[in-house]
Amino acid sequence: MAIITTEWTGTEYFPITEVNHLEFYVGNAKQAVHYYRSVFGMQPYAYAGPETGQSDRVSYVLKQNKIFFVFTTPLSSDHPASDWLKKHGDGVRDIAFKAECEKTAHDSCVSRGAESVYESESTKDESGTYRKAAIKTYGDTIHSFVNSNDYNGLWEPGYITLELPDLKFEDPGLLLIDHIVGNVEEGKMNEWRDFYEDVFGFTNFVVFDENDISTKFSALKSRVMRSKNWKVKFPINEPASGLKKSQIEEYLDFNEGPGVQHIALLTDDIIKTITALRNNGVDFLYVPDTYYDELSDRVGSIDEALAPLKDLGILVDRDDEGYLLQLFSKPVEDRPTLFYEIIQRKGSRGFGQGNFQALFESIEIEQERRGNL
Repeated sequence: MAIITTEWTGTEYFPITEVNHLEFYVGNAKQAVHYYRSVFGMQPYAYAGPETGQSDRVSYVLKQNKIFFVFTTPLSSDHPASDWLKKHGDGVRDIAFKAECEKTAHDSCVSRGAESVYESESTKDESGTYRKAAIKTYGDTIHSFVNSNDYNGLWEPGYITLELPDLKFEDPGLLLIDHIVGNVEEGKMNEWRDFYEDVFGFTNFVVFDENDISTKFSALKSRVMRSKNWKVKFPINEPASGLKKSQIEEYLDFNEGPGVQHIALLTDDIIKTITALRNNGVDFLYVPDTYYDELSDRVGSIDEALAPLKDLGILVDRDDEGYLLQLFSKPVEDRPTLFYEIIQRKGSRGFGQGNFQALFESIEIEQERRGNL
């Protein structure tokens, strides 16, 4: 049975205010940018590359409201991203936090057992000084701490405004990153729970076991970590024993190790958002019509009409604090690894436990099509 604790039991060693951005390592940033613009409706923001003095890579920054994605492609085999891409394919390299002081955050984490990627570094231009530091987390993923308090430029030194031709798309109205889910090896979930508790001072506020998230074929376990202000939420999944290969095992096989499984993006109008994303070309998991037969009895009264939810395949779940609406995309890479969740919260701070059965069965349909169930 799921255990949910909304009380804060962590220790705030240093303030974590929010996710600053996600950096993706991709094989062709120019094409990735076109995809995320035309399909997810993201806007050009900033660029760094040979034209700005960066000879070994290009980085494009896209923006939608408070969501910032950076797409980086190496320009030589010597760049660390080349080995990363050979192993993992396109995916999330850096979950970056906004920090009041990058050195304090970095040194505080290292003092409690984190492994440093790089200590505090600063770069300057006419707009001020930009500072960052970074530590390792699961797999080859890192957390960087970004301090732009003394920087008034566009993004960071070495970046210029990204100007691209207009594209036609429907604006999905995505607002911010709600949570980021990591997959780790069997038996490692509690180690990473301890990491976020001991190193960051986060609290474990949700526990799901194999009885909460399972079908007759496969299962997983999950623990959800959060910051004190609720703006950073990290579910951590591991596979559980089952008759066949779980979605987590499939991910670990194709990603060749732990990493970011999916990114949940928040909206305040999920019907509008899913309509736009479907029209833009996002492929979502199939939800059977039978899911909606007893939906009203299960979740009670909701503000939305049932017909558009059914037409769009949107899932609904309720807890003691309210309800939420959500839908999951199919993987956005050729490797069945990274995918997206679109979520609207109407009071609920949960993760849709009542939808896990339908979600897992939909994922298993896709796994079977790929021959990986």
